[in-house]
Amino acid sequence: MCLAVPGRVLDLSGDDPLTRVGRVDFGGVVQEINLAFAPEADVGDYVLVHVGFAIAVIDEVEAGRIFAHLDEIGELAEFAGPLGAQP
Repeated sequence: MCLAVPGRVLDLSGDDPLTRVGRVDFGGVVQEINLAFAPEADVGDYVLVHVGFAIAVIDEVEAGRIFAHLDEIGELAEFAGPLGAQP
């Protein structure tokens, strides 16, 4: 199953909207994510990420709801623990 998972933007690099990236924290797992589809993303924002691309900026409450639903359907086990602690 393919899922979009929330993460928090730690920092940004690049000025070109098509190649701009951010380091995104997924409950302790940090990955570099392309922000081309969410150019409004800023440090501290939560983004919804699918296959390495941020597809939307969401608020912290919505990120928490998504993690609760993932936990409910048993998908958080796929992410090995730390993500379950998100917001």
